[in-house]
Amino acid sequence: MTTRTHDHTALPQGRDIPFLVAGIFGIGSSGPLIAKSSMPISSLIFWRNLGGALIMAPFAIKSGELTARKNRRLIAISALAGVILAAHFLTFFASMRFTTVAAGTALAAFQPIFAALYMKLRGARISTQSLGGMFLAFASLFLITGVDFTVSTRAFVGDLLGILCGALSAAYMIIGSGVQKSLPTSSYTTVCFSSCAVTTLLGSWITHSPLLHFPAIQWIYLLGLIVGAQFLGHTLFNMTLKRVSPVVVSLVVFFEVPVAAIIAWFWLHQRPSAGTIPGIIGLLVGCAIFVLRNKVESD
Repeated sequence: MTTRTHDHTALPQGRDIPFLVAGIFGIGSSGPLIAKSSMPISSLIFWRNLGGALIMAPFAIKSGELTARKNRRLIAISALAGVILAAHFLTFFASMRFTTVAAGTALAAFQPIFAALYMKLRGARISTQSLGGMFLAFASLFLITGVDFTVSTRAFVGDLLGILCGALSAAYMIIGSGVQKSLPTSSYTTVCFSSCAVTTLLGSWITHSPLLHFPAIQWIYLLGLIVGAQFLGHTLFNMTLKRVSPVVVSLVVFFEVPVAAIIAWFWLHQRPSAGTIPGIIGLLVGCAIFVLRNKVESD
């Protein structure tokens, strides 16, 4: 039987389950908040990641792993992950402003497909049936969102940014999974989020984007992003990567799509397509096939 370490469809267990559930709702709130905010994209990303880094820094300092000589290489890789995360955020945030929240979020959900294909190229065992379940889940996202590439050139660019965002997110997730085998999550996220903040601060400087003097409501939206998407979303997902395959964590992110679509419907009045309910059913069935078919073959 395939061991849990190498089983890229093993179900989450114990505390990882509530962590992932909370992460879904946390990250699902990010699209609507980004679409609602009028802060420049680079400024919004800078403050969001700086806030996330400051929340995790005390735990990282307490562990003492940040200054350990044996961790220098891991710290450098964590910083690289932060640069990739910055690129992911830039494309995702831009997608939220160019197209609808539901469409952009759905296309960003290409993430688990990129992650699974990468793992398969590296020799991971993921059955054909499981991959079929993954693609069924992704196809269901189109029913949920009613993605239409012919709406406008602007929307089409937003769709392309959403797909690129998914590829970058998969790379970030895979790197984080590898690093956190040896480095505590608090140390990894502190370095990663700090690197992301510095990268986007440079972007703000190049584009002359303001960092201060925004209306109070904009800071409230930012606080929502830090608490919801950054802490409950990215941080909790990173904590599960110590035990759960990045393929499975990426697949869980699929459920961000209906959460974001529902929030956008009630808050931003972006009505979802008629395929929302059958799409959610297809999403659940596809995820079940992905996990269960592979476990049958692994036993």
